[in-house]
Amino acid sequence: MSGTQDNNKWDVVLTCVGLPLYLVDIGLDIWAAVSFYKEKAYVCLAILLFLLLGSSLLTQAYSWLWYSYDKFERKTKVERWPTERLLKLLHVFQLGIYFRHAGVLEKTVENFITKLRDTEGVAVFLSHDLSMLRIVETFSESAPQLTLMLTIILQQGHLDVFTVLKAVGSASAIAFTVTTYHRALRSFLHDKKKQNITSTVIYFIWNLVLISSRLTALALFASVLPCFIFAHFICSWLVLFFFAWRSKTDFMESPGGEWLYRVTVGLIWYFNWFNVAEGTTRCRTALYHGYILTDICILCAVWCWKMSTDPPDFVIEPMHALITAACVVVVYILGLILKVIYYKFFHPNPDRDELKGVSTEQQPEDEVVFRMFGAAAKMADHGLLAPSAHCNKRMRKLAENFYS
Repeated sequence: MSGTQDNNKWDVVLTCVGLPLYLVDIGLDIWAAVSFYKEKAYVCLAILLFLLLGSSLLTQAYSWLWYSYDKFERKTKVERWPTERLLKLLHVFQLGIYFRHAGVLEKTVENFITKLRDTEGVAVFLSHDLSMLRIVETFSESAPQLTLMLTIILQQGHLDVFTVLKAVGSASAIAFTVTTYHRALRSFLHDKKKQNITSTVIYFIWNLVLISSRLTALALFASVLPCFIFAHFICSWLVLFFFAWRSKTDFMESPGGEWLYRVTVGLIWYFNWFNVAEGTTRCRTALYHGYILTDICILCAVWCWKMSTDPPDFVIEPMHALITAACVVVVYILGLILKVIYYKFFHPNPDRDELKGVSTEQQPEDEVVFRMFGAAAKMADHGLLAPSAHCNKRMRKLAENFYS
């Protein structure tokens, strides 16, 4: 019982710091934009503003679509405050997602203060949507922004402790977002309260290692061929988008929303693996990592070639450049080894009937609700327990994909 209370306390702490950290992140983005402007780095400023605006538009679009899929049923006082028309206007002005953050904060603090159990699973429902929105934001803004920062560092040709710590911190924040998403998926398992902290740590480490290697390879290439990195992204994204389309994803509840999701999956795959379809994923994962590893090798090889034939203002010995490139490749392979260890010893392998909805107790009326969702047949085929009335259908699909 004490372990559950400790988990609840940590949930409250993480939720309470979530919104302030989100606001701090916006402040840091503004500070970075001002710094580029003062340094007259207008190209970098334009790229940064494009990333910030594009990411904001994408996340706000998802937030609005999910509100519309839920028939604008808002489950907290904060979210119910604006009218439907005002809520739409807030999303247009890129402010809608803050009400989601505030809603989660409201329900979490309310449950913690009153000591009452959230039997309807409202807080969990809202936090699940936020975890997915953070994934979208991370790989549409944070990962490209870190690549830009690493590229600038490489072009300047000097390092200091503060810059290194800042880069490591940014990469860790990206890996932490992926890890919290993973923790959210585990809420659909019966043994969610028995999550071994070791498995979470290993999950965080191998994501940190893989993402860091990928971003470093992209930054190395961009530092010597800055214009070609855009061509590389477009070509890679087209290939990944094609495979996302061929995966026949079924995440959104409208054709337009589904195409937007596939576009986003292609963007996420450019940086990191993201499971989007049911069935055995071993072959798909191996194919993806083989493609990314090959791409990293090519990017590093091009960087070494440019460093030896057309070096920048600062000089790096050819041998040092070769060692650097080899280390980037080796680090990615190390991340793959850690990933194999995680899936071999720590990844849950539940049967279909071990996945469940948000509530921990199955209620007779839940099956009626599930039939209303039009998925009773799927529940019978998969052996899933009926979800609660506030089960997050979107995250449930992702959990089915992740644990299939």
